[in-house]
Amino acid sequence: MKLHPTMEFTPEIQKRNIQFIAKRLGFSDCRIATVKRASHADRYLEWVEQGCAGEMAWLEKNKHKRVHPGEVLEGARSIVTLALNYYPGNQADSDDYKIARYAWNDDYHDIIEDKLRDLDIALSDMGGRQRYYVDTGPVLERDFANDAGLGWNGKSTVQIHKEFGTWFFLCELITTLDLKADSPFGDHCGKCTRCIDHCPTNAITGPREMDARRCISYLTIEHGTSIPEELRPLMGDRIYGCDVCLEVCPWNRFAKLSQETKLHARKEIFQYSLRDFAKMDVDTFRKTFAKSPIKRIKHNRFIRNVCVALGNTGTSEDLSLLDTLVKENDPLIAEHAEWAIQQIKLRYQVSNS
Repeated sequence: MKLHPTMEFTPEIQKRNIQFIAKRLGFSDCRIATVKRASHADRYLEWVEQGCAGEMAWLEKNKHKRVHPGEVLEGARSIVTLALNYYPGNQADSDDYKIARYAWNDDYHDIIEDKLRDLDIALSDMGGRQRYYVDTGPVLERDFANDAGLGWNGKSTVQIHKEFGTWFFLCELITTLDLKADSPFGDHCGKCTRCIDHCPTNAITGPREMDARRCISYLTIEHGTSIPEELRPLMGDRIYGCDVCLEVCPWNRFAKLSQETKLHARKEIFQYSLRDFAKMDVDTFRKTFAKSPIKRIKHNRFIRNVCVALGNTGTSEDLSLLDTLVKENDPLIAEHAEWAIQQIKLRYQVSNS
């Protein structure tokens, strides 16, 4: 979306144009923050030092850039912070397993990057140089979303917006344009602790304190090896991500269905049962989740997650299938399938005694 090259822009006109274009591109909100050292920089550095990032090694890289966007782009003055509502409703959720809502359809990275690319062109026409990211760059994005009044950081550490609740993606463009900053909206969690109280694995250790090593989203997606046995029963039937701390947030009473249809539920993902998933070979997995964010965890981690869910919810009818997985060559799958078998046998031994 290009602008007329001969137009002259004041900072106010630039900001209004950026917000207008962002809305036309499908973003749900657009606000401006000033480039500075992130307000929670020290807390982030301490969190990483304590090992709370688990296997997410990228969070330990480029720490000087993460705490100050000026290190990412020379001459950076402003950050255009953006929200995209992804709420797909509840209609597609399965009784057999749970998948985080953001993964019910196409990969949001691809959808948002296309929009950011167009917005980058518009800012370049205004004379700016940019770097843009969809949770892939060295930016403490929630700090700058807070600064810009794009919601506030909830006690679960998830960003909350007064209009979309918790169901939105954050992204940003760091730019050399000097834009007028917006004001913070403030913290509106009050005394509510629902997200802390309902976390299945007690990963939220206090208000805005998260031990990622216990989080089901981390365990099912980012964690590449064996899931700690003491946490497996707490995962229930969740095979990709976890929405519990989002679902219980009272601000979601304002949630609206996303206007981005590529984020609505894709029925093919929910036509399977846990047993179907357990039988899925590598090629079928790739075809089924070709456009989905689920593809990023690869086949063996996905089947690992399915085995844990079967261990928590399966019946004696699942034992032969799990035994087949035990005999497969992949040790990660075999270990979790063996655990699932033992859980089912123990459960039915107890229930039949």
